[in-house]
Amino acid sequence: MLRLLYLMTLVVCCLPLLPGLGGVLLSAVSYLPVLGLSEPSLEGWRAMQEWPGTHKAIQLTLFTGITASFVAVLFTFLILQSCWGTRFWKRIEQWLSPLLAMPHVAFAIGFALTFAPSGWLFRFITLFTGQEQPYHWSLVQDSNGIGLILALAVKETPFLLLMSLSVLKQMQVDRLLAASQSLGYNRTAAWLKVVFPQWLPKMRFPVYAVIAYGLSVVDVAMILGPTSPTTFAVLVWQWFNDPDLSMLPRAAAGAISLFVLCFGTLLLYRLFEYVLINVWQNWQFSGSKTYSLPGRHLFKLIAILPFMMIPLLLVWSFALRWRFPDIWPTRTSTRFWEQESSHLIELATNSLILGLISATIALIFAVGCLEYRDKYHKSLPQLVIAVPMLIPQLSILFGIQVAIYMLPGQWHVPATIWAHILFAFPYVYLALDGPWKSFDQRLTQTARSLGHSPLKAWWQVKLPIVIPAILLAWAVGLSVSFAQYLPTQLLGAGRITTLTTEAVSLASGQDRRISAVYGLIQAFLPLIFFALALASSRLADPRRRLARHDESRESVNEFVRTKPDYKI
Repeated sequence: MLRLLYLMTLVVCCLPLLPGLGGVLLSAVSYLPVLGLSEPSLEGWRAMQEWPGTHKAIQLTLFTGITASFVAVLFTFLILQSCWGTRFWKRIEQWLSPLLAMPHVAFAIGFALTFAPSGWLFRFITLFTGQEQPYHWSLVQDSNGIGLILALAVKETPFLLLMSLSVLKQMQVDRLLAASQSLGYNRTAAWLKVVFPQWLPKMRFPVYAVIAYGLSVVDVAMILGPTSPTTFAVLVWQWFNDPDLSMLPRAAAGAISLFVLCFGTLLLYRLFEYVLINVWQNWQFSGSKTYSLPGRHLFKLIAILPFMMIPLLLVWSFALRWRFPDIWPTRTSTRFWEQESSHLIELATNSLILGLISATIALIFAVGCLEYRDKYHKSLPQLVIAVPMLIPQLSILFGIQVAIYMLPGQWHVPATIWAHILFAFPYVYLALDGPWKSFDQRLTQTARSLGHSPLKAWWQVKLPIVIPAILLAWAVGLSVSFAQYLPTQLLGAGRITTLTTEAVSLASGQDRRISAVYGLIQAFLPLIFFALALASSRLADPRRRLARHDESRESVNEFVRTKPDYKI
């Protein structure tokens, strides 16, 4: 069974990528016999280069993606060096899961309603300035992409903090800090000169994922990014939606260019990391031994900003009339909820079906691969984890879409489910990797030595211990599935609509009240599953059951001691 699950994981995650790669390459050289393009040519590449604004879009993509990733890494390090090992760090660990549960699209809609020229932030400022007209300055769709940078940095910082947990525990940071402080370095200097050179290389893969996402993001860039020109990923997406199918080679050339752009940026980052850590090392042992860096209150700002979006979306969803200087709507109504209620039920059902199927299958695959690794000491190839997280989705999905269209029959539903599994599996696997490594294998070995079968030993000994991690990983898979926009749009062929696809389309220029309704529902859906997973994991935790058993036994003993004459 373990071998079968392992092979099925490889097939599901790797085999469909081959026709996808072939489809995008053939399309890029204008070889699409279905559309009457039977002679290979480079016309698509010429059309891409001649399109006005292509070079500006590439420059804007590099600026926003690299800057957002740098700011996210900087925020993560500042929070770690100021909060690790303190009481406040325990609160940070508790808040990471809810922060990660909020989809990017819901956060982007709330961000737009806050920082738009007539948003809530500027309404609050007018209380002190007396301004009666909306401001011209805005962080939403500004030409330099500052709002997009800030939103991506705030949203990716919790992910990097979560990935840093296992890294710092393996590094034994407390010992490093104690040894550094005994040599005269203060806490900040020890983090900067001792911990940082070891932490950054171990965080290479998560930083790769953040950079790749920042360069290739489409949904958030459509809501918050600049519009003339757009980022290169949004421009390629617009080319895909061109009604003239003969222009598909231009879109395919853009998809390949986006992949090359992303891969080249990752190589430059790897070179920068190598020079900073291994070549230019003077900063690690020279200079002052006393530094001071901010960061203690930075996480509060990063945590408050996403959760501030929920009440804002709630207010906007009921606002019927809300003129600019007013801090509160003058008239409220439930008209928009009543208007969209029937459609919301259908969209939520589609999102739940896709999420439950893909997250459950991804969870089964992840558990099977981890158990296969423990039994046969053969890890899953890193390529299976890296491809969905590091390669731009447009570059993968377009070729798969072309290959699916060449097949007879209707394949949009299984193709969409497969795409959700593909992108949810790496996050589920990484969420379970740490708990599986920390599990003491001697417990199941002891159970088997007492005569239990391997399956019974796993079911009765290991499962109760790792069930909290399994439930949390399942919630992570659901959250990733709920947030998928491009896989649903491209492979669903327009026949599968979810809360995310509708929220993105509505946020691109429709009524703010309706956008708030969809953003609010999309934000609450993963939060509900995270809350259920956390509550279920606490109830299923064997340590809590033992603690309750000990408390019950102690209460009975105390009752017997106080009332020795009581007869049962």
